[in-house]
Amino acid sequence: MDQEDLARHLFATREDSVLIMIDFQERLLPAMSGPEKLLENSKRLLALARIMGIPVIFTEQEKLGATVRELTEGLADYQPVAKTTFNCFASVPFAARVRETGRHTLILGGIEAHICVSQTALWAQPRFRVHVVSDAVSPRSPGNLSVALSRMQAAGLTITSTETVIYEVLEKAGTDEFKAMLPVIK
Repeated sequence: MDQEDLARHLFATREDSVLIMIDFQERLLPAMSGPEKLLENSKRLLALARIMGIPVIFTEQEKLGATVRELTEGLADYQPVAKTTFNCFASVPFAARVRETGRHTLILGGIEAHICVSQTALWAQPRFRVHVVSDAVSPRSPGNLSVALSRMQAAGLTITSTETVIYEVLEKAGTDEFKAMLPVIK
């Protein structure tokens, strides 16, 4: 594997990434461990996607309410994928939406880390490059976060953080995109 292939494999890029926001719903978010930090980091990821032109796919587990308004405000193309499955890829509309992007790197944030996020990530791993944003996923019980992240990492998924993803996608300082992200990062 040459250095360019290695970089493409290890890093999230603006050209090949899609941001997947799993089940950030009104009835779920308040029950999560650390909901304020989860929401803050998710907003940062969405700002990155907007500034860098990265497609975003939201999912909503049926009967648990809409995605929290703080995440959908100002999104012109917000069209969540409704699902009853825990693995998002078991939902045909979701799988089709990801396929339509033509991208091969998934950046995952969502609820709950050890259920929908991990099942989606583990299923996707042999088919996509998967980056699970550890501070943008959460379970109700804090103990389930470490179990989920350990399991996903053992399966070969990239466990990362919000700031790591932001700086990987930005690639360098001094650009208009970097300047637009500065207020979001600070």
